[in-house]
Amino acid sequence: MTALVIAEHDNASLKAATLNTVTAAAACGGEVHVLVAGENAGAAAQAAAQIAGVAKVLHAEGASLKDGLAENLAAQVLAVAGDYSHILFPATASGKNVAPRVAAKLDVAQISDITKVDAPDTFERPIYAGNAIATVQSGDAVKVITVRGTGFDAAAASGGSAAVETVAAVSDSGKSSFVGRELSKSDRPELTAAKVIVSGGRALGSSEKFNEVLTPLADKLGAAIGASRAAVDAGYAANDLQVGQTGKIVAPDLYIACGISGAIQHLAGMKDSKVIVAINKDEEAPIFSVADYGLVADLFDAVPELVKAL
Repeated sequence: MTALVIAEHDNASLKAATLNTVTAAAACGGEVHVLVAGENAGAAAQAAAQIAGVAKVLHAEGASLKDGLAENLAAQVLAVAGDYSHILFPATASGKNVAPRVAAKLDVAQISDITKVDAPDTFERPIYAGNAIATVQSGDAVKVITVRGTGFDAAAASGGSAAVETVAAVSDSGKSSFVGRELSKSDRPELTAAKVIVSGGRALGSSEKFNEVLTPLADKLGAAIGASRAAVDAGYAANDLQVGQTGKIVAPDLYIACGISGAIQHLAGMKDSKVIVAINKDEEAPIFSVADYGLVADLFDAVPELVKAL
């Protein structure tokens, strides 16, 4: 058995989710290979070769792969899929876009969002917003899997010495074209990769208060800023800050929830955090059921005091 990990990268460096996916692939048994498909992505391919546990890197280089269009990337995966028992994608926007296309073409069932590998054909994945864990066994010859990064430790980014093999790039499918990309720029860590996250909820009352209260604390801790769905829907925070089942799944070392009640949807996105601190004046708030440390207090008093203490 050999597993193929589809690397997520920006043509220069690998995204962190790739390392978690390599760990999941190693748990499936057998060798782990990594596919790096892009244009001028030699640096990313070399970085993949350094990952501990990777036996081979397949490097596909071509203009059709520059922007990671799902149709072209799926075709590239299918071009090499015949040699593999498992094909694993990070459960990111890109992975969720490509994996179903590959599974459909191979006529197999996709196994989504796994958090544990029990056996080469048996996997665990959360259902019902994380309130239950389903154990899924697949009889398909090829398992197409997306991996929830928070469920697996990241593989070591150095220490490996895999061979890099060049494979022919597929031609452009012509079904889609890259028009443009609008990227949010911030000096803060990326939300899904941050070690510390400070999140705010609807209790903050306005976007002005959201920034006024949370920004000093995040600055002190070098933290990323997150938000509940209620805060995003109310316009207090941007969509890309949303943590939860329909937002981003995070598992930082420290998660500080300010004025967040702890609805199931939000808990599904952050309850794997190593340490959870909740600040809420409602002592019955569900967030306290998952918090390691809880402070029943008005956040408008508690957070500035915390900033002063730091």
